[in-house]
Formats: sequence, structure tokens, C-alpha cells
Amino acid sequence: MTAKVLVRLDRVTRDFTMGEVVVNALKETTLEIFEGELLVILGPSGSGKSTLLNILGGMDQPSSGEMWFGGRDLSRSGDAELTRYRRNEVGFLFQFYNLISDLTARENVELAANLVEHPLPADQILTEVGLADRMDHFPSQLSGGEQQRVSIARAAVKNPRLLLCDEPTGALDYQTGKLILGLLAKVNQEHGRTVIIVTHNTAIAAMAHRTARMRSGRIVETRVNPAPVAPERIEW
Repeated sequence: MTAKVLVRLDRVTRDFTMGEVVVNALKETTLEIFEGELLVILGPSGSGKSTLLNILGGMDQPSSGEMWFGGRDLSRSGDAELTRYRRNEVGFLFQFYNLISDLTARENVELAANLVEHPLPADQILTEVGLADRMDHFPSQLSGGEQQRVSIARAAVKNPRLLLCDEPTGALDYQTGKLILGLLAKVNQEHGRTVIIVTHNTAIAAMAHRTARMRSGRIVETRVNPAPVAPERIEW
């Protein structure tokens, strides 16, 4: 059975004006993202990865071209519809966690849960990411890996159809990074969420169903991985 397309980008561009200079951050980008896949987007700094992620997350809109999500053309949506899209359909995972410092782990996750109509139980998700005994700790009382696990729980508790991860292992040591990748694979496999990981670390591509490589604002290659590797077997 052919996988259903969740997101479709059609000739998307994004230009930024800096003084008298126009920067073409994204150039004629066409990409289909399928329901339930784990996609890794690779590229060096300045290749357009973050710009692409911002458009996929509804935090920015194309200068030209179209972005469709589940039959909706979001490239022509107003602020209110984009806000609903970000709230209900997308979970975000950032390199530096972005937790609220004066809320506990549980409260950070519950805050996200309160944004949607049908969230998953906060305690259940925190337990799934291995924080059953750390729920009432504040971010300053948690290690970097534990904070990133809270971030995964915060993103997953909304039960979004799309989970966007921007360099999720970039601030972590090797072993903790592999643990985080394992949790993202679990969200993909056990909860059936579409997971997109944006990274410059080419080794992470081994765990993906597909990879897309970017260079100079373009996707220059997409490749299907016939045998994804378990995250604990990845080395870099």
C-alpha cells in the first residue's frame, strides 16, 4: 500500500531582504513527506535546513510556491490558521530545550497538553521517556539529557501528526544523544507520528526511512533507506 502524503512542498522559495541585498535562503524546493515516516534532513550550516523547518512548522511562510498539509494550502493561510496548525498538528523539539525554568517537568508538559483538545496523559508520556521519578524537578535540577527528554514529552503530549526536531542531539554528549534518538524512534514507531530530524550529523541518516540532503538552499538528493539502523547502533 502506498504511504499517504502528509505534507507537500511545491516549488517553495523563501527570500530575505538584508539592506539592499536579497538572500535566497530556499530555492524552488519540492518535497513530499509521508505519514508515519522518519525523515532526516541533512546539510551544513547555511544550507537552508532551518528555513525549511520554519516553513514546515508554520513559523514562516514561503515567498513563493505552496505548502500543503493534509489537503490544506497553508502557504495562503492567515495568522489565526497558522496558529491553529502549530498548536494542534505540530510538536517542536529544539537543540537547547526551551523549557520554562520556573515550571517543573510535569508542569512544562501539562502546559503543552492544555493547548489541545485530546492530549495524551502527561504522567504517562514522562514515564515513557524515563522521567517517572523526575516529574517534580525544575529544569535547573535536570541534566541536559533529562531536559531534552522533557522537551520530547512536551512535544509528544499534544499527540501531533508532525514532530519537528532541530539538531536535537547538538548540545548533548554522545551516549545521551543516542538515547534521545532512540526516544524519537519510539515516538515514530509506537505512536505512529511523522518525525523530521534536521541535522548536520550525517551518521543520524542511518536511522531514517528517508534522507534529504540540502546544499545552498536546495534539496539536492532524496534517498530511501531500505534498512534503517537502530539508534543505539549508530556511531559518530
